[in-house]
Amino acid sequence: MKTRRIGRNGPEVSAIGLGCMGMSGFYGAADEQEAIATIHRALELGVTLLDTADIYGPFTNEELVGKAIKGRREQVVLATKFGNEPLPDGTSRINGRPEYVRKACDASLKRLGVDYIDLYYQHRVDLEVPVEETVGAMAELVKAGKVRYLGLSEAAAKTVRRAHAVHPIAALQSEYSLWTRDPEGEILDTLRELGIALVPFSPLGRGFLTGNLKETSQMDPNDNRRKFPRFQEGNLQKNQALLKPVVEIAQELGVTPAQVALAWVLAQGEDIIPIPGTKRREYLELNVAAVEIALSAEQLARLNEALPKGAAAGPRYADMTTVNR
Repeated sequence: MKTRRIGRNGPEVSAIGLGCMGMSGFYGAADEQEAIATIHRALELGVTLLDTADIYGPFTNEELVGKAIKGRREQVVLATKFGNEPLPDGTSRINGRPEYVRKACDASLKRLGVDYIDLYYQHRVDLEVPVEETVGAMAELVKAGKVRYLGLSEAAAKTVRRAHAVHPIAALQSEYSLWTRDPEGEILDTLRELGIALVPFSPLGRGFLTGNLKETSQMDPNDNRRKFPRFQEGNLQKNQALLKPVVEIAQELGVTPAQVALAWVLAQGEDIIPIPGTKRREYLELNVAAVEIALSAEQLARLNEALPKGAAAGPRYADMTTVNR
């Protein structure tokens, strides 16, 4: 497996990681046995970066990942996130208070069954708590040996700068794909100036870029994508036209549209480490194989022209107020 480095001084990891969120039922029914087998297969294939969060489940995804890596800790660069605090009524709130940072980290360590977290992200920026205070508490975790590297998720460029001034930030996790090119420009320029990696989640557009999802009715009734504007009737059909060059290039290369989409993300820079999520071994193997696909300059240009920034119909979320803050 080819490798890349998380940030200027961060750990070396596989060029493609594994997002584990979907293993806990976000996109339909969960299958713990297959999920664990998928994580084990990822490690066999040389995937080292595993990504989870306390809010996934909530809590059950960290427990699942912990169970899967038991006895294999040395093979894993383990990333998890805090900041979306689950509440008793089933909702959540953004919480960046220092006392919560410490509490959340200890709880994650216990669920994961590990002594330290390799990469600890603030999942969402808390506008009521200065990021300097949150990152200061995260930096204390590094000093205590509970965390190795720090990250932010869905943060604005100015927030990244403020956080990095308190303690080096190794990675920013944000949605990035042919379908979602929001980080391009100020955010990506800032990351490169500061030596911070971009870790794209949903590099396959939450499955849209596979080309297999054509109707909202295809999704499980409990599939969270039904809540996202881009997947709702009308927008989903409009977005189908964006897939034409992806499918054409896949046919030219004898690969899948998903592999073309991942190859495009990988081609955007050595400082970009996508974490496509899957809960099945067959899709994992296809995703990992995308590391070996080299798109030509002409193919990259065709994709860039057909899917420019802002091309998708509909916003990523119905409520965009918690991102890019």
